Amino acid sequence: MAAEGFSLVELLVALAVFAALAAAAYGGLAAIARTRGALAAQQDRFAAIGRAVSSLERDLRQAVARPVLGGDGLTLQPALIGGGDTLELSRLGYANPLAESRSNVERVAYTDERGTLRRGRYLVLDRAPNSLPLQRDLLARAGELRFRYYGCDGAWRDAWPPRDVLACQADAVPNGQLPRAVEFRFAPDGFGEIRRIVELPSPLPAKAAAPPPDDEGTPPVGHGGRPQPPLGGGA
Repeated sequence: MAAEGFSLVELLVALAVFAALAAAAYGGLAAIARTRGALAAQQDRFAAIGRAVSSLERDLRQAVARPVLGGDGLTLQPALIGGGDTLELSRLGYANPLAESRSNVERVAYTDERGTLRRGRYLVLDRAPNSLPLQRDLLARAGELRFRYYGCDGAWRDAWPPRDVLACQADAVPNGQLPRAVEFRFAPDGFGEIRRIVELPSPLPAKAAAPPPDDEGTPPVGHGGRPQPPLGGGA
């Protein structure tokens, strides 16, 4: 009796069914891979936005009334200076794990560079000529960055400090006036507008913030014989 087997037609039908199942399975796996990749990218984007917001909030909550000397060594810049899309301030909390001989106050700046949110930090407080901050991109495609400043007089402003010293801050450190709160907002692609209002610490009055005199009744001096600025130490 002759052995029975599959005919050519049956083999072709089986191969066609197998190819159809394989194509369907590949399409499903490819769709799952694309969805997973899109979700991972969205998650990374959301995490980057969260880090940018946290960085801004942290620096603002640690703001301190510490003016700094500009690059010319003569001009005293305000402790916090900001416009509609830029912000620069002195902040506490500059980690010093190696116990180096430096201040625990850090000067940081935020700018909007063609839709990219950047944070810069200066290596010293009282700058040498041509000192530039070390820049780090916090968030790409962040949209337009905007700041507003809430003074102790209950008014919002688009720039800080005010041209005239506010009466409610007349006893503040010279150039050390801080707003009561700062609002920042930006609109990252695909997430809509993000808006935060951060309350700042209350600055110390000038008398409380001034360094104590030495035995001869003169204020202590910093490097180069310059009077030591109040609060936070030197560079």
